[in-house]
Amino acid sequence: MDAFASEGRVAERNRGRSMTATVLVVDDEVRSLESLRRVLSDEFEVICAKDAAEARRCLESEIVHAILCDQRMQDETGVEFLKHVRSTWPDPVRMIISGYSQSEDIIAGINEAGIYQYVAKPWHPDRLLDTVRGAVELFRLQQETETAAVDMKLTPERVTRVVTEKRGAAKQLYDFDRIVHAPDSPLRGVIDLARRAAEYDISVLITGESGTGKELLARAIHYGSGRAGKAFVVENCGALPDQLLESELFGCKKGAFTGAYQDRIGLFEVADGGTIFLDEIGETSPAFQVKLLRVLQESEIRPLGAQRVRKVDVRVVAATNRDLEAEVRAGRFRRDLYYRLAAFPLHMPPLRERPMDIPLIAAKVLADVNKSYGRQVAGIARDTLMAMQRHDWPGNVRELQNEIQRMVVLANDGRLQIRDLSLRVRDGGAPAAPAHALAGEAATLKHRVEALERSMIVDALERHGGNISRVAAELGLSRVGLRNKLARYDIRKGVVDDE
Repeated sequence: MDAFASEGRVAERNRGRSMTATVLVVDDEVRSLESLRRVLSDEFEVICAKDAAEARRCLESEIVHAILCDQRMQDETGVEFLKHVRSTWPDPVRMIISGYSQSEDIIAGINEAGIYQYVAKPWHPDRLLDTVRGAVELFRLQQETETAAVDMKLTPERVTRVVTEKRGAAKQLYDFDRIVHAPDSPLRGVIDLARRAAEYDISVLITGESGTGKELLARAIHYGSGRAGKAFVVENCGALPDQLLESELFGCKKGAFTGAYQDRIGLFEVADGGTIFLDEIGETSPAFQVKLLRVLQESEIRPLGAQRVRKVDVRVVAATNRDLEAEVRAGRFRRDLYYRLAAFPLHMPPLRERPMDIPLIAAKVLADVNKSYGRQVAGIARDTLMAMQRHDWPGNVRELQNEIQRMVVLANDGRLQIRDLSLRVRDGGAPAAPAHALAGEAATLKHRVEALERSMIVDALERHGGNISRVAAELGLSRVGLRNKLARYDIRKGVVDDE
């Protein structure tokens, strides 16, 4: 408990430190440039440029959150420069600083350059800081909501309200109490542990088969934590090659690699102050694991093609359907990264180990499907639920959701009946040994072949409405041969004798 409390106190201190944002200041007067740098550098990383050409070179090599540009410069005006920035680097929030207030300049700045704010000379340090803080916050909100708020003429207050409403709705939707389970379910203990972990800034590794609800638990951990007011972002680490995955997570500069057509803000930066969920972490390459380990150790990222590192404060929740300890022993996953990620391990039990949850989950899914499809199916018949509880559900909750969607489409009215179930579920699923053999490391070839053969027969029966002659013809078997296999695998339900 003392260790947990220590972790929590460190987390509270860290959350008070916002990631250092980068502000580009452009002014051709050296003294003015130095004054701006001195005021802003206490809170921001400041890059100074004495003219538009130098500013462009900075934008080519660095990721910038906000630009503060003088209007009257010798080579081109601030509005002209920011108009070019808007078309080439649209993400940074653009501001003009000027001692002049011609209405045509203001109108041009808003319409052509997408100016967020005019700062009048002589400026006051406190007001200047407030303006730049607002610009940086607007930048982060834009990245989280994936909108161009300035170009849509949305005020920072409006964007903040939209994000706050979105987070409030998500907090209610992904509360721990909304994870459906029975009182005697093995999932209950997992949820109790996850509640404890949510209170402290500790890395969590969620293991379990595909479709068991690992992301749902990760979201509940985030929205049950002190980071709930910040972003929750998701990345599937198994879906992208290394370079694209690095670009997604850490960011990149335009032209950093083939296909990098624009600057990209990494998800670690979007999640600053919040939580990042790294799904399928076990699919990553050893080369990427080294880079991720450095980010977790140093709490800093370097966008591809950029020169400067950026500090981030992010909680990591990772998930995998692999046995990472076995992967570590086999040398396919770094031991030091595993211990960094698995400070607090949680395991989601498969649906076959919690049949008591199936009626509750099925009722919830049915209600959602009714609403989505505009149906009014009253419920699920008792014998149908019993058949569902006998099935192994190798695809877990995701497979159950698909099955109920299919049943609702086929159902006429009233309750879902056993005849609406697909044959593989109605039949009670595959025998335990062959079914498990497909996924087990020590499965024999005989078990694998039997499981595959049985699955092909069941699928063919379903396609042909149980007609033995048609199924035998499709599988290249005689009717007698097919009957022998039906008896061998104890497949009886749904079989139609067409002799």
